[in-house]
Amino acid sequence: MKKTTKWIIGIIVLLVIAVIGWFSFAPQATTQNEKEVKVGLMSGSKADDEIWQSVAKTAREKYKIKLKFVHFTDYTQPNTALSQHAVDINSFQHYAFLKNWNQQHHSNIVSIGDTVITPIRLYSTQYRDVKEIPDGATIAIPNDATNESRSLQVLKEAGLIKLGGDPHKLLTVKDIKANSKNLNIKEVDASQTARTLNDAAAAVVNTNYAQTAHLSPDKTIFKEPLNKQSKPWINLIAANKEQKHNKDLQNVVKAFQTKETERVIQKNYKGLQVPAWNLKLK
Repeated sequence: MKKTTKWIIGIIVLLVIAVIGWFSFAPQATTQNEKEVKVGLMSGSKADDEIWQSVAKTAREKYKIKLKFVHFTDYTQPNTALSQHAVDINSFQHYAFLKNWNQQHHSNIVSIGDTVITPIRLYSTQYRDVKEIPDGATIAIPNDATNESRSLQVLKEAGLIKLGGDPHKLLTVKDIKANSKNLNIKEVDASQTARTLNDAAAAVVNTNYAQTAHLSPDKTIFKEPLNKQSKPWINLIAANKEQKHNKDLQNVVKAFQTKETERVIQKNYKGLQVPAWNLKLK
């Protein structure tokens, strides 16, 4: 073999090795530059998953942050995981839920940014108007502390009951001061409220459970108004207090609070869920 040929082969081999080295190591360097943030979410909602996939894309492209999602099936799990540092942030709760959780569990979880608000609705498959609900009818509401209090406020706004009690504390059925129609307010697990519509005159159903049960918005007979009293029901991204000013976590919030996220929310919820980070409540 001629020397010239050997040199050419040698150069080709070196080039091949260099190219292989580039493709082997360049992507790894990019991956090493990325920060990973674990996000605790409730499972079961394709709409929410699509929203967070959009956020993940923005976080990766703009802030070099890779979001890793950890899904939970019970409302008690995401905050427990956050306190134990199994996740860095979570997004599933509103301010009232978080306040109640911190009080009960002596935790220091804080909001680092608003996400959405979902006006809760009173549904009925038997009646088209709140005024049609007859005396002695049964109305189902969620039995967990924050959603029960919120549901009672909805029934009050709908003109079905009157409430007493401290407005700064969570309300229970014991705080009903007037019930002119002698309604039977039935407390059930939030996930079961939609199912009660087979028998109950109406039910207050959280939007995620209404969607899971394929409950049409057309069955709404009253929707929670958005006003200055709605602040406790704004959903949020939560972190442990000592991580409140963490730059990477704050950038995840920025990745969420975008026009693109608004577009995906509208596409998936069509008004059932409202972006809250720029919401002005009067």
